[in-house]
Amino acid sequence: MQAHDYATQANGSFALPDACFKVKGLIEDETSSVEDFAGVISVDPSMTSRLLKIANSAIYNFRGEVSTISRAITVVGTESIYNMMLVDVVASAFKHFSSQAIDLKRFWRYSIYCGLASKNLAITTGIRDIERLFVAGLLQNFGELIVAKVNPDVAQRCEQPQDGKLPWEVQQAALGFTYTDVSAELLKIWDIPGKVILPIKHFNEARDIQINKDVKVMYLASRLALVDSHPELYAYDDIVDESMCKTLGISLDHLAAAAEFAYDEVDGIIGIMGAKFYQKPQS
Repeated sequence: MQAHDYATQANGSFALPDACFKVKGLIEDETSSVEDFAGVISVDPSMTSRLLKIANSAIYNFRGEVSTISRAITVVGTESIYNMMLVDVVASAFKHFSSQAIDLKRFWRYSIYCGLASKNLAITTGIRDIERLFVAGLLQNFGELIVAKVNPDVAQRCEQPQDGKLPWEVQQAALGFTYTDVSAELLKIWDIPGKVILPIKHFNEARDIQINKDVKVMYLASRLALVDSHPELYAYDDIVDESMCKTLGISLDHLAAAAEFAYDEVDGIIGIMGAKFYQKPQS
């Protein structure tokens, strides 16, 4: 099986709700109004509640309280509303996922942490549309859930550390591709904008992609998240390329600040997104 085959098989289990497609259609229609967007979103009380919680969280960091969908649309913008809906989809998929093949607590923490670190680094490096980087960071390892569902034996093998290899190297050896390749293929099926998919698809090639900040931010954020998830296996000095910071115009202090921000906020975001079983690891 190729990455696309996994994504195709999983599309039924991890499908976007109709509301996402409707919102995307409204974004593409220049005549759409705030009321049009609010009408689509407000039909689902659960989604409305979670989106408002996310809008008032550290992901967006608004100065005032966002208490209505219309206000969220006005303040956040329509594309950010769409991004928040993708976050909600991930939360819903995770809540209904059950597998003994992988450590779900580790997966959940890694994904949220990577999204938060991506957001913080995007701010530091002057990237616009920082919510897009949060969503990309959140979704970059979504393929792990897909492989665990379709082929749990392989996922379980990839779960085990192997001679200091990075997870992506283990996945490549076992599958012929990585979980991020599967994530990218599913996002293509979902018709997610290419600017979200690009850093997911190519962050491990960051040294060779000199002109794209998104890719480099994802490279750094993914490794910060890996150190957070497996401090006993990985250290910053071993897996983080300091030259990548220089090409982005940031320092190691900025990198440490991104790690601190993600660590401080990850548990709150996990709570908002509904992972009730999750417990913060002991430091």
